[in-house]
Amino acid sequence: MKKLFAAFVIAALPAIAFGAGAEVELDKVDIDLTDKAALQDGARTFANYCMGCHSAKFQRYERVADDLGIPHELMMENLVFTGAKIGEHMKIGMQPSDAKTWFGAAPPDLTLVARVRGTDWLYTYLRTFYEDPTRPYGVNNKVFPNVGMPNVLVGLQGRQVVGCKQVQVVEDGKKQYDPLTGSPITHEACDQLTIVPKSGKLSEAEFDQKIHNLVTFLAYSANPIKLESQRIGTYVLLYLAFFFVFAYLLKREYWKDVH
Repeated sequence: MKKLFAAFVIAALPAIAFGAGAEVELDKVDIDLTDKAALQDGARTFANYCMGCHSAKFQRYERVADDLGIPHELMMENLVFTGAKIGEHMKIGMQPSDAKTWFGAAPPDLTLVARVRGTDWLYTYLRTFYEDPTRPYGVNNKVFPNVGMPNVLVGLQGRQVVGCKQVQVVEDGKKQYDPLTGSPITHEACDQLTIVPKSGKLSEAEFDQKIHNLVTFLAYSANPIKLESQRIGTYVLLYLAFFFVFAYLLKREYWKDVH
């Protein structure tokens, strides 16, 4: 029994450690896998900004193009930069040995990252890089402290810095107001992220939408058949409900004379 308990504790340690690291409140993001425009924009962002280092080796260019409604010619012209053919996997040209030399470790494949981390985590992580001169690449991250990658999206978002500003007091999930004046109760918080004005190509709202689209694509990539599975599951449940009616009527007919 002691050995079994010890084995359970060891197996649970990764999950406990992962949960302990999630100290920052994550921003919620609504993902719509039927939004082809968002998926296409997310795929474009992934190919242009992420695939320099990160692969999606369990996906094929052809499958992505067909699922997202992208003509193969446009896919090859705008989203394939390695000389790969349309039917090949979405790999990158960077060699793992070179990546280990440059970054200390090979950047992970991102095909299943939305399953591992969750969409809220990804959405918050990609928007919370900030300048930190003490780090090797000059940036840090609120969700992933001491992150080991550069902020490749800084040109779109702009330079983000940690500063102080007045924020409204929230208790038990409710914003607090002065009972006499009705004005919000605020306090100065010095862990807030702010964008340096005019340092990025996109506005804050535009950048948030860009990240939303990127996360939507990563959610699709992690489970490309999710919509099909839901559609089939609906038919199966309808069939079972329909079959149950006849099964019940048949059972009642057999047992009506049994006392």
